[in-house]
Amino acid sequence: MLLPQRQAQDDLWPTEGWIVSEVPPHIDARRLAGAAEAMFVAPRTEPFGKTTALLVVHGGRLVLERYGDGVDPEATQRSWSMAKSVTHALVGLLIGDGGLDPTAAAPVPAWRSPGDPRAAITLEHLLRMVDGLDFVEHDEASGRADVVEMLGGAGAADAACWAESLRLARPPGTVFNYSSASTILVAAIAGRAVGGGRAGMEDFLRRRLFAPIGMRSARPRFDAAGTFLGSSYLFATPRDFARFGLLYLRDGVWEGRRLLPAGWVDAARTETPPSHGTYGAHWWLDAGGPDTFSAKGFQGQYIVVAPERDLVIVRLGVSSEPQRVHVVESLREIVATVPARRREEKS
Repeated sequence: MLLPQRQAQDDLWPTEGWIVSEVPPHIDARRLAGAAEAMFVAPRTEPFGKTTALLVVHGGRLVLERYGDGVDPEATQRSWSMAKSVTHALVGLLIGDGGLDPTAAAPVPAWRSPGDPRAAITLEHLLRMVDGLDFVEHDEASGRADVVEMLGGAGAADAACWAESLRLARPPGTVFNYSSASTILVAAIAGRAVGGGRAGMEDFLRRRLFAPIGMRSARPRFDAAGTFLGSSYLFATPRDFARFGLLYLRDGVWEGRRLLPAGWVDAARTETPPSHGTYGAHWWLDAGGPDTFSAKGFQGQYIVVAPERDLVIVRLGVSSEPQRVHVVESLREIVATVPARRREEKS
């Protein structure tokens, strides 16, 4: 059961700057400090890989902020697949404008030929990664890594065109298959809805999403065809990634103004059944523990949103797959330091 997003009248909005505060008394400060310390102080850091930034936001305030040695807090860092969650926000803006319908057939011109089975794929199928397309993100056993081919090989100049050529391997809606191609297709659909090519999309993102929440450092990347590479390439400072997380914690509302359509954040954190509890819609459900949802990048980048605890955590760094297991354990430890709201506060 989803907990309704909290919207108190005294919410703090870090559009111009964050309020930095001490850890409040109701948070287990010693436990929180220990979880943070493990990510930064050798030799305990070895299981985690390299952590470049850790931010904890509670009640709209920065209660913990720490950076790795030599890391400039004002320097932008790579999102990798956290960008997928930004693409979810982009689609929400367009749906709010009436320009896209998530339940309609995905508007991909290459799939409109009579008898093309891909015409059954909806935008929502793509957002939930149950589109059925024959794409293998990365499989060590077989050596197949379609994401590398799409973004750095044959599809590099026009990633959307490459993704549009994928055949249908299974009926849409039946199997969860994590796929950067799904996001590239979503980004291309959004690009056509916005219009104006790369310049149009850059302006739209900045004017409608980044500027309103003070995310001024954000730098999206595009391929040569002008498609936003919304599966993998967005650069921003850690504080700006925290702003994006706060937008989703606050149900898509910022400074009392609704930016994302009502229900769009809840859709993101609603389970996609074939994912067996791990995925919503361009947001993961398994990083911060129960009642959290997360944007994730493959090298251990995380934006964890915990509505029951009025909490956002940003962890950036470089971690291998085995190391990410320890990073997730530490993120869950941080979540657990903040008590969940009492039942009477949840209404």
